Amino acid sequence: MLEVLIFVGLALAALPAGMTAWNLWLLSAPPLPASHPSVAILIPARDEEETIGPCVEAALRSVAADIRVIVADDGSTDRTAEIVGAIAARDARVELFSPPALPPGWNGKQHACQRLAERADAPFLLFVDADVRLSPEAAARLAGRLEGGRFALVSGVPRQIVGTPWERLLIPMINALLLGYLPVSVMRRLTAPSLGAGCGQLMMARREAYLRAGGHAAIRTSMHDGLKLPRAFRRAGFMTDLVDGTPLASCRMYRSKAEVWAGFTKNATEGMATPVGLPVWTVLLFGGHIRGQAARMSRPLSATEWSASG
Repeated sequence: MLEVLIFVGLALAALPAGMTAWNLWLLSAPPLPASHPSVAILIPARDEEETIGPCVEAALRSVAADIRVIVADDGSTDRTAEIVGAIAARDARVELFSPPALPPGWNGKQHACQRLAERADAPFLLFVDADVRLSPEAAARLAGRLEGGRFALVSGVPRQIVGTPWERLLIPMINALLLGYLPVSVMRRLTAPSLGAGCGQLMMARREAYLRAGGHAAIRTSMHDGLKLPRAFRRAGFMTDLVDGTPLASCRMYRSKAEVWAGFTKNATEGMATPVGLPVWTVLLFGGHIRGQAARMSRPLSATEWSASG
């Protein structure tokens, strides 16, 4: 029985290992396009006085694209609006507005993003969180990925900046799950909604496809736009893509154990902890992680291991 358990564990561990290696070969940052695309950089913000200034300033350093930065101050009680207003006073490319009151049945971020998209008239809509710092070429590169018309939405996981032990332990799981369990080669051939995936920190859409897919209104009740918005596009018949986001942007998601726990609990609830998904993910993740312990149990302990175990 133990040998069977070891074999199953090895097989389950080999699946994400092989998938990760293949996906790493497939994923790359898009090249700069020959064109000079027009991009609206859309930032929903609520009580982001510590992060919104650097976020907007980084967006304004964009090159190889005509950009406009629109910030939705969604009922902030701190200096968020004041900080953005000061930047807008010296740079006409920045616009600050307050979205209307949250309607019943809407998630706050999805409502803010929908209102942002309605104010933008650029052909490319780049949604970024307030704690994201775009690289100068990010907007142009992402737009270039969409210009051919094959893909309607593209996303990538920014380079994740971590500080606390909890961040170092859990934040890498974002890339581990995407790289280890999403077949990118299949995703790029089929429009099946189940293959839709992305990162809500960094998502760009073609405006006309966004409107036809229903935009964020199509996922108005959701907390997880990184997963739900690509799937809404795919349900509307559009292809979505995933690229290497580490050269395009950086992000410090959380700064404490409480923030890490709250964030991952939210994402797991709508991503992995569904009635269908939970049993599958339990087998895959648990099976892969028992490999090492099962293999250790199958052989006698060395003198060093006996000493370490007490």
